[in-house]
Amino acid sequence: MRVGIARERLEGERRVAATPETVRQLIGLGLEVVVEQGAGEASGHSDASYAEAGAQPAVDLDLASIDVLAHVRPLDPVTVGRLRRGAITVGLASPASELATVRALAEAGVTAFALELVPRISRAQSMDALTSQALIAGYRCVLEAAMRLPRLFPLSMTAAGTIPPARVLVLGAGVAGLQAIATAKRLGARVSANDVRAASADEVRSMGGTFVSLDLDAADASGGYARELGADRAELQRRLLAPHVAEADVLITTAAIPGRRAPRLVTTDMVTAMRPGSVVVDLAAESGGNVEGAIPGADVRVPVHGGAVTLVGMKDAASSMPSDASRLYAKNVANLIELMTVDGELLPDFDDEVVAGAALTHAGMVRHEPTAEALAEASGPRAVYMPPPASAPPETSATSAQPPASGTEGGA
Repeated sequence: MRVGIARERLEGERRVAATPETVRQLIGLGLEVVVEQGAGEASGHSDASYAEAGAQPAVDLDLASIDVLAHVRPLDPVTVGRLRRGAITVGLASPASELATVRALAEAGVTAFALELVPRISRAQSMDALTSQALIAGYRCVLEAAMRLPRLFPLSMTAAGTIPPARVLVLGAGVAGLQAIATAKRLGARVSANDVRAASADEVRSMGGTFVSLDLDAADASGGYARELGADRAELQRRLLAPHVAEADVLITTAAIPGRRAPRLVTTDMVTAMRPGSVVVDLAAESGGNVEGAIPGADVRVPVHGGAVTLVGMKDAASSMPSDASRLYAKNVANLIELMTVDGELLPDFDDEVVAGAALTHAGMVRHEPTAEALAEASGPRAVYMPPPASAPPETSATSAQPPASGTEGGA
């Protein structure tokens, strides 16, 4: 079977779905690998390095001749239309926001595996792209803040006087938030954090941070995520967070609920209570923003008494560090493909909970029920998902109740 590695065409996307290392892994499974010219250039992998690893070069990837397409960003309906019926795709799909593509995949008879849907179980950790990319994004957030803050992060004691450490507050202690805590600590900042999930306090402390307790009930959801808060509870949370936000030199927000708009944790009034020169970095800006007024890919100067606060809306955070982001992402892709490969053929076993959980479409159906329901709501009776009868064999059953994910992993 032929695995195609596409060159990403979305502006700003610099990652690639395979590296020379994972090309060797795939070839070792008995698969042929075709890499589109320039696919790895932005992440530091030359066409020659892929050829040395055993990949076949292609000036333009002929999608009709590919059995498996590995990609980073969600496909578009036009690209789906170029795939042959029965083809397999592996990559990020953002099903909640890309319903037109999901419908196109189902109608084209494509078996699509969405890395966002990989179950959050120990056996699937090596295939969990949300976690691997959140690790990169959390690190990047701290660097963005440090470059904009007009003071040092660490405590410095000099003959000319003592410089106190910067105070960093992280909201959301998922993978991205924990990485932000660890990075800020390594830079010498005094770090505190908050998350509504029950386990988050111990996780924050394990990274060297101080947990900010708001004396609110925990709000855990399935898959290690936080559940969406009601309006009254969310307002109370903001009021309790306000004094902690005002005291911070740097505020980093990483909270996301898969498949839904990012929760609003910080209002403009809360930002304007911060000191002049403070920096706010919103990792969830692309999915609606944790901070009021955040614009993806832009810095916004929020006027405060005596100056301004810089509000940074992150965009393509993982892609901004394409070498290591691609290293991890490509391994996620290759490990999922390896799980499904038998004697050089991709033969998805839908009795396997990882395979079944990651399956978005197969055999003309949308197998991920929440996405199918969203399609039905958006499109009326033309929905392509149909629950199997109770007597159906496992391979035709609906899969994972895990919610669709399209943003950065983290706790609310």
